[in-house]
Amino acid sequence: MLTYLDFEKPIAELESQIRDMKNLESGDELNISEEVTRLETKLDKLLRDTYSKLSPWQKIKVARHPNRPHFPDYISAMVTDFMPLAGDRNFADDAAITGGIGRFKGESVMVIGHEKGNDTQSRIKHNFGMAKPEGYRKAIRLFKMAEQFDIPVITLVDTSGAYPGVGAEERGQAEAIARSTEACLSLKVPLVSVIVGEGGSGGAVALAAGNRILMMEHAVYSVISPEGCASILWRTSDKAEDAATALKITAQDLLKLKVIDEIIPEPVGGAHRDHGKTMQALGKSIDQALTDLSALSADKLRELRREKFLNMGNVGL
Repeated sequence: MLTYLDFEKPIAELESQIRDMKNLESGDELNISEEVTRLETKLDKLLRDTYSKLSPWQKIKVARHPNRPHFPDYISAMVTDFMPLAGDRNFADDAAITGGIGRFKGESVMVIGHEKGNDTQSRIKHNFGMAKPEGYRKAIRLFKMAEQFDIPVITLVDTSGAYPGVGAEERGQAEAIARSTEACLSLKVPLVSVIVGEGGSGGAVALAAGNRILMMEHAVYSVISPEGCASILWRTSDKAEDAATALKITAQDLLKLKVIDEIIPEPVGGAHRDHGKTMQALGKSIDQALTDLSALSADKLRELRREKFLNMGNVGL
């Protein structure tokens, strides 16, 4: 059942009317059909109007929507013969980051991404997508494996940030994130990174330092969560909406700032309303990116990736 966000109340009411009309028993089916058609046209316009002018704070809510596609959804829709690979060969397997080898458009790829879970039990299992050091060390292992077998890497980013717990810090959280980022930047194979939901802090960058950075239309990407930023600047999370606006976290802002390379359009009403169309658009963009990168040498891939990140924030001063 679809979950409605607070700003979607008019949409929810209209969809409820449509459902009631469709379930209505009446001898005058023609009139009911005409009314349903009229309401559906009105709904489509309302969805388009609402989602064409979302505020940054509203986009965060869409990016965190519980019905939004998750890592297993992307794998089942776009990757065949997927074989998950677990563990960092040092401490444990971190379920917040999942990865493995499969085939995308018939070609071998390594796919790595965050998984938040979609119900209470799975969210606890995957630690809400907040990875620990062993998660990033697993990612590093898979990066090296992809390089060894000369296959491109696709990363799907969806996390509010790395896990900040005591145990994670004791096991070298900051060092693991830095090493994972370094592994991305030094890869000798194409790396396409996609911000599919929430891209938070170093926990996201550790998997997103790619040759191409794609971003879903209503995803968000930031150095810190708006709640965390508000707590630091104003000593209260009540100012999170103001922080979201100031942080420039939307795909549209980040494309202008040249932090990302492409915005992938979502279905009207967000990715959570139509997983099929979402996968189709995402698959097309990833395929094009990999095709563009496939002709480049290993040295050129590393050089362009390095230049890309060194140039971020360069305003010509």
